[in-house]
Amino acid sequence: MAKRRADGEGSIRKKQNDLWEGRIVVGHKENGLPLYRYVYGKTQKELLEKLHRSRELYQGADLTEDSRMTLGEWLDRWLTEYASVSVRLSTLAGYRRYAEYYIKPFLGEKVISKLTTEDIQQLYWKLKKNGRVNEHAELGRQLSDGTIRHIHSMLHLAMEDAVHARMIPVNPTNGTTVPKPNRQAKRILNDEELERFMAECRKDAIWHDFFYVELTTGLRRGEICGLMWQDFDEAKGTLTIARTLHCTKIGDYTTGDTKTGKGTRTITLPPSTAQLLRKRKLTALSEWIFPDPLRPEYPIVPSSAYNRMKKLLETAGLPSIRFHDLRHTFATHALTSGVDAKTLSGILGHTNASFTLDTYTHVTGDMQSHASAIVSSFVEDIFGKGVILWAKNAEPDKEAFI
Repeated sequence: MAKRRADGEGSIRKKQNDLWEGRIVVGHKENGLPLYRYVYGKTQKELLEKLHRSRELYQGADLTEDSRMTLGEWLDRWLTEYASVSVRLSTLAGYRRYAEYYIKPFLGEKVISKLTTEDIQQLYWKLKKNGRVNEHAELGRQLSDGTIRHIHSMLHLAMEDAVHARMIPVNPTNGTTVPKPNRQAKRILNDEELERFMAECRKDAIWHDFFYVELTTGLRRGEICGLMWQDFDEAKGTLTIARTLHCTKIGDYTTGDTKTGKGTRTITLPPSTAQLLRKRKLTALSEWIFPDPLRPEYPIVPSSAYNRMKKLLETAGLPSIRFHDLRHTFATHALTSGVDAKTLSGILGHTNASFTLDTYTHVTGDMQSHASAIVSSFVEDIFGKGVILWAKNAEPDKEAFI
């Protein structure tokens, strides 16, 4: 017979197979009847310890019958009812791949309310070791750290919504260890490489204007592909960045809001860029500034821009870089040419100037060194040589001021 315990402490009993069983109330059904969480132990002491941990975990929880869903069932529902209305289509497609290829095969049949932090951690380790669907030439079956971090981010969001839906008491992704970001170093084109790249672009009548505008504005790939003639003010020489373009499948696209709140912005174009667009508009056959060459009623899609950039780099004998590195190239040259961080932040659509400074610390460091050399020169002219400026971790030389 089960031993009755104080309210909230649950009940325990010894079963015929000598196992000890305990249960606590963790929620209620629609008809008001209680939902129980069962735990087992080989001894009464072991059971009481498990029961104590369960009471702490479910304290204050009032779960619904949906807590009996499997993780796979919840992810299907979450993708349809939650993620589909809050993320971009391209992001949603990525979430679906993560669920089908990486999460469901390992944890899809696990009841969501029984999912633990240890289960999630084991998933990450399994994916790291042998999670790749198609074998990679260098990594084999190992899944990259970046993909594991993306899976973690998605799973964290899904589990957070499960908490709010009263399906689980706490988010099991909290407390897990994920691989640290291994950010790819920024690769910019220097003056000589930039000239070689543009020389190659000048041979390409279709793509020259596209890359000229990119390298004089630093727009994100989706932003430049999404430009329309209504965004260009000929008289003022300004360009409004009001949307970003995303690929959904081969030959199709969708437009959405810019990446950040500051992403929607109006920038003043360099005179040469404004003049290039004025001239281009005279022969425009599409509402898009950069239409698809074969289907002018459609814009150039980001994947086509990326592929063309790679081909131009290869033909010019330049190292392979990411499209985003063209944006870094613009920003770096702007800073070194004297554009202040606040102005550049507005041009790039960054949230604030501090983010711009953090992103381009390598540039600001060089600028400080350059400034130090300039100041040092005129200080020496006034006070004589031997004065040390801005020395790192250096104590002031008191005798120098006596």
